[in-house]
Amino acid sequence: MSASGGSPLARRLVQLYGGLVLYGVSAGLQLRAGLGLAPWDVLNQGVAGRTGLSIGTASILIGVLVLLLWVPLRQRPGLGTVSNVLVIGLALDATLTVVPAPGSLWVRIPLLVFAVVLCAVATGLYITPRFGPGPRDGLMTGLHRRTGRSVRLVRTCIEVVVLATGFALGGSVGAGTVLYAVGIGPLSQFFLRAFALPERPEQGRAQSPESPGDPRDTAVPVAPSAVTAREVPDLV
Repeated sequence: MSASGGSPLARRLVQLYGGLVLYGVSAGLQLRAGLGLAPWDVLNQGVAGRTGLSIGTASILIGVLVLLLWVPLRQRPGLGTVSNVLVIGLALDATLTVVPAPGSLWVRIPLLVFAVVLCAVATGLYITPRFGPGPRDGLMTGLHRRTGRSVRLVRTCIEVVVLATGFALGGSVGAGTVLYAVGIGPLSQFFLRAFALPERPEQGRAQSPESPGDPRDTAVPVAPSAVTAREVPDLV
């Protein structure tokens, strides 16, 4: 959409908040499928089960704790960062309130697949406006910069620790966890390109090439060749 067809800021905000709501919905649907969760949601579920909190509230509190880890890493949050913490957890709880758990495996399997695809759609929507990374993605990029280790290695280490901790606390690990791990990257990259916002020439000249692989680290939305998702993500 061009500036003449509507406000670019309004479109970015709609994409941001629409994507975050859909991300929470996708997490709720994956939980209702009952076939295994994404790593961070395994942790959210484990903490919720141990504390008596709702899983959405656990997600919000864990997001706040992760944000505190940004301080020594000198990461700076944006509007999208704070919104990620709050909106996803609220949308997750709302989804669980209105969507019952299906009994049939023949319903749960397509529900799982739909949830993973919806998560990728949500990732493409909320990342491309570039209002700042989610708390978990910021932790990953911050550790990458401070340690000099590859993003892939840092992300893998974080998610293995998160998954193991969540499983030990009673979180649900299963086929859905594997499907998410395998499918979310390629699907997210496809939707990141599909929802990429047009680049304005004056912004394009000012863009820093420091980290072209991660669209959240630059000021202008473009269609990246490679990107990670929360909690790709945070999520998020």
